[in-house]
Amino acid sequence: MINRVLIRIKAVQLIYSFLISQNKTVDKAEKEFFFSLEKSYELYFYLLQLIVDLTDYMQDRLTRRGILSKKIMTNRFVENQLAAELSQNVQISKFVADKKISWKDFPETLRDLANMVLKSEEYVEYINSNEEPSLDSDKEFWRKIMKKVILPSEVLQNQLEELCIYWNDDLEIISGFFLKTIKRYDPEHPEAAIIPMFKDKEDEDYARTLFVKTIENGLEYEKLVESHIKNWDLERVAQMDMAIMQMAISELLNFPNIPVTVTLNEYIEIAKAYSTEKSSVFINGTLDAIVNTLQKENKLLKVVRL
Repeated sequence: MINRVLIRIKAVQLIYSFLISQNKTVDKAEKEFFFSLEKSYELYFYLLQLIVDLTDYMQDRLTRRGILSKKIMTNRFVENQLAAELSQNVQISKFVADKKISWKDFPETLRDLANMVLKSEEYVEYINSNEEPSLDSDKEFWRKIMKKVILPSEVLQNQLEELCIYWNDDLEIISGFFLKTIKRYDPEHPEAAIIPMFKDKEDEDYARTLFVKTIENGLEYEKLVESHIKNWDLERVAQMDMAIMQMAISELLNFPNIPVTVTLNEYIEIAKAYSTEKSSVFINGTLDAIVNTLQKENKLLKVVRL
């Protein structure tokens, strides 16, 4: 769930915050970092619960209008088997209760999303299908509706932005895991479909080590950067660029199992997304020079894959 791409993005953002702050301690920064990762995982459950709450909203709406009593095909939506399964899933219910997650607190958002669903081609095709209702067809319906209608909508994105500032950059990555959960959901093994926060202990340790080592060795990494920038004063290096390079150096030195090319490519992509195009070129050149120096000094204990 919280993969290494997201870990790097969150860590860069919090390292940047640490660099520009005057009063943050390492412990405080680390707690904030893991809190941001926990909030990313919480988004996953918000999306799962949206299926349940949107179904309940539609049922209440149709009942109030007397439509359900007419036994028309709209019943197929509110009787969707995936929605029913998710509403009864013990893991989801416990997490949702503990974190007090509910879309019912935002009736206008549910109304707007419901209207979008009702107007969609996917919904019309679904309720008019002559195919016998099944869990597979119900899962496919929600996968299409979420992917094509709800997830890209400004309605959802605006609501998520109001709920949590940490979700600005999370939706694309978390949506992938959410859609994967819909596709593989099996009522006979409901616990297997819910993706854990970290894939394994190794990823959790990676997140903690990467973040803490970057802060603890920040001055050392800064000096390394300073010795490899040409025709630049250190003061001219943007704080975001410095955060990215310090983290890249930390990963290069502390994770021998991660190939150099993987590390460089990942942080160049982060630079393109969170800094400027010129910054990515500058960072690329500086990190290449640093890698060459570390190799010559036998400080880069890993195989370089070209």
